[in-house]
Amino acid sequence: MSNDAIIQVENLVKVYPGGTKAVDDVTFSVGEGEFFGFLGPNGAGKSTTMKILGTLLGLTSGKARVGGYDVTRDPNKVRSVMGFAMQEVGLDDLASGRDFLVLQGILYGMNRREAMARATELLDLVALSDVAQRKVGAYSGGMRRRIDLAAALVHNPRVLFLDEPTTGLDPQSRLAIWEHLETLNERGITVFLTTQMMEEADHLCQRIAIVDRGQIVAEGTPTDLKAEVGDDLVIMSVAGENDQERRLGAEKAGEMLSNLSYVDGVNVADYDLSVSVKKGGAAAPDLLRALGDVGVTVSNLSLSSPTLDDVFLKHTGRTIRHDEAGGDEYGQAMRQWMGLSRR
Repeated sequence: MSNDAIIQVENLVKVYPGGTKAVDDVTFSVGEGEFFGFLGPNGAGKSTTMKILGTLLGLTSGKARVGGYDVTRDPNKVRSVMGFAMQEVGLDDLASGRDFLVLQGILYGMNRREAMARATELLDLVALSDVAQRKVGAYSGGMRRRIDLAAALVHNPRVLFLDEPTTGLDPQSRLAIWEHLETLNERGITVFLTTQMMEEADHLCQRIAIVDRGQIVAEGTPTDLKAEVGDDLVIMSVAGENDQERRLGAEKAGEMLSNLSYVDGVNVADYDLSVSVKKGGAAAPDLLRALGDVGVTVSNLSLSSPTLDDVFLKHTGRTIRHDEAGGDEYGQAMRQWMGLSRR
């Protein structure tokens, strides 16, 4: 483990009543100031891992430390250095946004003046100053997520745990949350995010662990993980007076492009070309020039790059988006243990 890691997890195991192993020998670390993500489908073990780190669940075996404190031996010290925003937003709908945050500050030991000042600062940070006096119950879904995020930041935590913070939000609200999270990370807060949204992990996280069935199946930067899957594909359609002319042009183009040093492979199907290259965006202009030099005209061009879903597919044999959404692993384990079926 790295000495400057703010989160350290070694051989973590969590078995629920009934024998469901939600976390299966997981080891990873998160550096100070890093934006780290757990990406995977529902029931993969993401929320269970985060709840253990946030001292909301006990572990079965293994070790976990947050901010240098052991989550089992020093839970109160762990709570003093971390904030937690869960999937289910727990808010006081009858309080105003400002009063809700002031109360959180007082519960953390601030006097009323300190709590008022902190509430004002946080309302500005999450762009809710204009609705600070409105009751939380009248907030939209995106606003409720933002006030919950602000509440997790009242005590200036070093680590922020976010369990699928944008689930159920519209695209505009989701982008607003992303902007706030990036701002927090830029201020030095370590962010640990769970998500089943590939775009969210790709956009926000400096490093991710892809999780499936309680285990980490891949770990690294989004760019590196996607690069391991394969090349970009530049897909081109050849122009011509008729189909025969287009097919001949495609065959000619395929033979010529196969000899270029930066091309890893060419597939010709009728009058379409699929060209494998390392950096499709940079290579596309050169490919067009090379085709023009031999008299081949392209009528259409598109670029396809590997996604994090392709990474998941490579390591698990299925895609995240097609994996059955059965709720979080705790709920699934409890229903199984109690002999209940999901309706």
